[in-house]
Amino acid sequence: MSFATLIAGPTASGKSALAVALAERQGGVVVNADSMQVYADLAVLSARPMTEETARVPHALYGFVPAGEEFSVGRYLEAIAPLVAEARAGGAPLAIVGGTGLYFRALVEGLVPTPAIPPDIRAAWRARAEAGHDLHAELVRRDPERAAQLHPADTPRLLRAIELQDATGRTYSQWLAENPGIPVLAAGEWRGVFLDPPRAPLHAAIDARFVAMIAAGALEEVRRLVERQPALPRNLGIMKAHGVPHLADHLAGRIDLDTAIARGQADTRAYARRQVIFARRYLAPPDWHWVAHPDAALAAL
Repeated sequence: MSFATLIAGPTASGKSALAVALAERQGGVVVNADSMQVYADLAVLSARPMTEETARVPHALYGFVPAGEEFSVGRYLEAIAPLVAEARAGGAPLAIVGGTGLYFRALVEGLVPTPAIPPDIRAAWRARAEAGHDLHAELVRRDPERAAQLHPADTPRLLRAIELQDATGRTYSQWLAENPGIPVLAAGEWRGVFLDPPRAPLHAAIDARFVAMIAAGALEEVRRLVERQPALPRNLGIMKAHGVPHLADHLAGRIDLDTAIARGQADTRAYARRQVIFARRYLAPPDWHWVAHPDAALAAL
């Protein structure tokens, strides 16, 4: 019996409002599936649910990871497993919502069991990364399928894919196909919805929300991150959140605020495109029901 509804879609598509409405109707719990909304220090710029939303229904897995920690898909599966077990045993149903496609894929397909990387391979690639080697271009040459799924600044995952190939002789994509994981949610326990609004209103919503985030304190949020001591590495997960690098450049005097905002908006629009591209391959019908508007999704659930 289905006890979990997975709600995915590009950023600013209305996923959170849909999850809250569904959880209210079902007496359920909204569970985060966004890799930036897990961070305690990034409430505004990650568009974490506001107090009025969290007051309506219980929310879980939001803002529980300190800024200085790297968060992974494996850690996410560990965090959500008790919630899934409780719902499976007859507890409140789950509305699992977010924009991180890898989280959803891992939930229903399992996490790829990767081998230990020999220290010499790891050390060699970490040194090349520190020296400025273009890891994304490297992965495009080796494994274009995996490269298309990753942001060029996602150093940890780029390194993992390259190192795995050097260690095993198999690309990450080949390894994934040959070594399936154990899913957290079994077939029949979940249903999936992907919100896919028209591009023009989606891009307008992205741009407007970024401006609203600045007004709500996003710049001060980034200021607190860049002023932390010891300094956070710029390739740390939270420091790659959309808008953080450009707002940090503004705070350092390298660009003006309007430029930082425009670049943050452009990065977010590009990310939304990548979210849809990923979903077309991995969150596709018939397992996932694609709709253009949250109201249509709620009516269909």
